[in-house]
Amino acid sequence: MDIPGLSVAMSQANVINDVNIAVLSKTLDTVEESGELMIQMMEQSVNPHLGANIDVRV
Repeated sequence: MDIPGLSVAMSQANVINDVNIAVLSKTLDTVEESGELMIQMMEQSVNPHLGANIDVRV
């Protein structure tokens, strides 16, 4: 058995796994943010005139 080679292969597999987890985490954050923006757009479409007028009289 090639113990040093096996150790290197396992280390590389761990690094690749960590990178994949980081990418998936970033993707999840992006999807959650997109979902929040989608909800905001849907809420504004229900009340399209909300915030369109500003009363400047004091």
